[in-house]
Amino acid sequence: MKPKIHPEYKEITVTCSCGNAFKTRSTLGKDLHVEVCSSCHPFYTGKQKIVDTAGRVEKFRQKYTRKKTAAKEAKQTSA
Repeated sequence: MKPKIHPEYKEITVTCSCGNAFKTRSTLGKDLHVEVCSSCHPFYTGKQKIVDTAGRVEKFRQKYTRKKTAAKEAKQTSA
């Protein structure tokens, strides 16, 4: 490796919004703040966390539950 061309690789602290903090090494040079870490991510915890922006999840559920109920009613009236 050539001298004096690589960034300094030093220890930093990563802090999550859930309060979890751990140390790692990085070329970033300052502490890192993240929104999701391995202790609060739904994939690792098994808990689903829905962030509903402007009621989009509820609109989606209403839209598709209406179609399913309408299809079931149509089957019942034709049978």
